[in-house]
Amino acid sequence: MVLYHSIAPYLPQLLILSKRAQSVSRISETRYRFIFKEPTIETKVIKKIEDIPLAEWDKVFPSVLEGYHFFKSLDQSNFEQFQFYYLLVYDKGILVGATSCFLMNYPLDTTVQGVLKNISFAIKKVFPNIFNLKVLICGLPMGRGRIGILGDPNRVIKAIVECMEQLADQEKIPIVAFKDFGFEHTNALDQLQKEGFSKFESLPTTEKDLHFATFDEYLKTLSGASRYDLKRKFKKVDGRVKIDLEVSSELNGELEAAYNLYLQTEAKGDNQFEKVPKRFFEKVSENMPNQTKYFLWRINNKLVAFNYCLVSKDYLLDCYLGLDYSVAYDYGLYFIKFRDVMNWCIKNNIKKYEMGVSNYDPKKRLGFDFIPFMFM
Repeated sequence: MVLYHSIAPYLPQLLILSKRAQSVSRISETRYRFIFKEPTIETKVIKKIEDIPLAEWDKVFPSVLEGYHFFKSLDQSNFEQFQFYYLLVYDKGILVGATSCFLMNYPLDTTVQGVLKNISFAIKKVFPNIFNLKVLICGLPMGRGRIGILGDPNRVIKAIVECMEQLADQEKIPIVAFKDFGFEHTNALDQLQKEGFSKFESLPTTEKDLHFATFDEYLKTLSGASRYDLKRKFKKVDGRVKIDLEVSSELNGELEAAYNLYLQTEAKGDNQFEKVPKRFFEKVSENMPNQTKYFLWRINNKLVAFNYCLVSKDYLLDCYLGLDYSVAYDYGLYFIKFRDVMNWCIKNNIKKYEMGVSNYDPKKRLGFDFIPFMFM
C-alpha cells in the first residue's frame, strides 16, 4: 500500500485502494450489491436515499439533523461537485450498519493562495481538470461524518471499507478516506490503522453551551477585551441604522438575493471545499420545514445578510452565511447576525449553538469551544 502525504487540510493522508470484495453485482443504475468473504455479510450501495425506506434507514442511522431528509435535499439539489452514495450493511439479512459517502474531483490547489493561486487559475483555463483527483469519502462534504451501527462495530466498519474499495474499483477512483468523524467513533475506526489508514485531527467544529437568561449575561462570560470590542461594535450601529430581522422556514421570494449573498461570502473563504447550489436552499425548506430556519436581515427593505440554520429541540446548527460586503464591514453585520441568532437561541431555549468550521478567530473571541474531528 502507498500513502499520499498531505495535500490539504481535508485530505492529508489517503490510501491507495486494495480489492477485497469477492463478488459484485449491479442491481440497477442506482444500486450495487457486494458479497464479501464472510458469508453472512452483504452490503448494498444506493445512489438515491429515496430508494431506501425511511423506516429502514432510521432503524440504524443516528437521529440527527443531517439525516434522511437532509440527504434527500442533497440528492435533489444537483450538486456539480459531488455524487452521493448510501451504504447499507446486512448480516444474515438484517440491517446492521448505514452511512453516507460522496465522490468528488478534489482540486489539489484548494488551499493555494496568492501568486500560486493566480498561476493555477491560469493553467486551469487551458486544462480544467489538471489539478483534480478523484476521491471517494465516507462522511459529508459540509458536516461531520456518521456511521449507524447496530451490529458488531468491527464487522460493520470492515464491511464499509471493503464496500468502498470495491465501489471505487468499479468507478475507477484511486483513493478512499473517512472525513470529519467525531472522536466518539474512535474505537470503531481505530481498526482502519491496521488496514493502512492514518488517523489525524481535521479542522474542528465550534460550539457553545448556552446557559444564559439574557445576551448581557452571556457577555459577562467573555474576557474584558472581547466584551468591550463587541459593545463598541454594537454601539457603532445601534441607533445609526435600522436593521430588520425576519426568521422563516423558507426564503419567501428572496432566494435569488440570498443566494447572491451566499456566493459573496463563499468567494471570500480560504478553503472553498463545497459550493452549495441554489436549488439546495429550496429543497431543504421543502423536506425539513420544521427544522429549517432562515435568519434574514434587511436595511431599507433590501436583504443585506442571511443565515441558514437547522434546529432540533434545544440544538441549533449554523450552516451557511451570506453577507452584502458593500455594507457588511461598515455595519458589523457578522456580529449583528451573531447577537440576533444568540438572542433567538436564548428566547427559544436552545442549549447548544454550533457554528461549524472556519473563521476561527472571531469564534474564539466569542467564547466558542473547538471540537476536534478526525480524518482517516
